[in-house]
Amino acid sequence: MVTLLPLLAFAFGSLIVTAMAYVLLSSRSVAINQRLREVVGAQSQPAPERASAQQLAAFFKRVGERVPRSPKELGNLQRRLVQAGFRRADALPIFLGIRLAAAIGAFALFATPILARPNVTLALAGAGFGYLVPGIVVARLAKRRQHRIRLSLADALDLLVVSVEAGLGLDQALARVGQELAFAYPDLSNELRLVNLELLAGTARSEALRNLADRTGVDDLSSLVAMLVQTDKFGTSVANSLRVFSDTLRTKRRQRAEEAAAKTGVKMVFPLVLCIFPAIWIVTIGPAAIRFVRVLVPIVQGGQ
Repeated sequence: MVTLLPLLAFAFGSLIVTAMAYVLLSSRSVAINQRLREVVGAQSQPAPERASAQQLAAFFKRVGERVPRSPKELGNLQRRLVQAGFRRADALPIFLGIRLAAAIGAFALFATPILARPNVTLALAGAGFGYLVPGIVVARLAKRRQHRIRLSLADALDLLVVSVEAGLGLDQALARVGQELAFAYPDLSNELRLVNLELLAGTARSEALRNLADRTGVDDLSSLVAMLVQTDKFGTSVANSLRVFSDTLRTKRRQRAEEAAAKTGVKMVFPLVLCIFPAIWIVTIGPAAIRFVRVLVPIVQGGQ
C-alpha cells in the first residue's frame, strides 16, 4: 500500500499536466474561432459563460477522441445520445471524454487524502462508479424525452388528422404540425421539423419516417410510422388511418393510466411500512410502554 502511493501521486500529477495542456489548446482554438467570427462580421458574440462551456466541451472532445472505442458500443452510445436529444456530430467524443474524466476524478478523489485515507480498493470502486454515472444520466434523459414525446403524440395526431382532412398532403401536414407544436411540445416539434428537412433534401418519405422512429425510440411513434408507410404503400386513406390510430392510441393511454393507478397501492406499501407505520407505532404504543417500564422495573427490583 505504501509503495503504491508514490505511483498514484505521479499518475495524478501527469493527468493534471495533460489536462492543463488540453485546456490551453482548447482555449486557443476557441480564441481562433472567435477571431474568425469577428473577421466575417458575426453579429452575436458568445457570453463568457458560453465561451467557458465551449472550452470545456472542446477539452472533453479532445480527450474523447483518444479513448479506445468498440464499434458495437459506439453504435449503442450514439443511438442513446440521439434519443436523449444530443444530435451534434461531436456529441459522442464529448460524452466519452466526460465519462473518462468522471472515472479519473473519482479515482483521484479516493486515492488521495482529500476526503479520507487513501484506499486503492475504494478508489477503483469509485472509478467504476464514475465511469457508469454519465451513461446512467444519458439513459435517464433519453427516457424523460421519450416520455414527453409519448405524451404529446395524441395532440399531434389530432392536428395531423385535421390538417389532412383540410386538404393538405402528408408532408405539408407534418410540417404544419411541427410549427404548431413548437411552443407546447418542442421535442416532437423538432423531430417533425427534421423530418421535413429530410424530405426537402430529397429523402424518401418512408426512410425519413423510419429515421424519425429510430431517433426517438418511442414504441407508439414506431407504430405510427409503420402505419403511415403501409398506408402510402397500399394507397389507402391517410385520414381514416390516422383517425383509427388516434382512437387506438387514446385507448392505450387510458389503459396505461389504469395500470399505473393499480400499481399505486403496491408502491405505497414500502413507504407506509418503513416511514409511517413506525411513527404511528411510537405514538400509540410509546406512552404505554414507558408507563409499563416505570411500573414493572421497581417491582422487579423490589422482588430481587
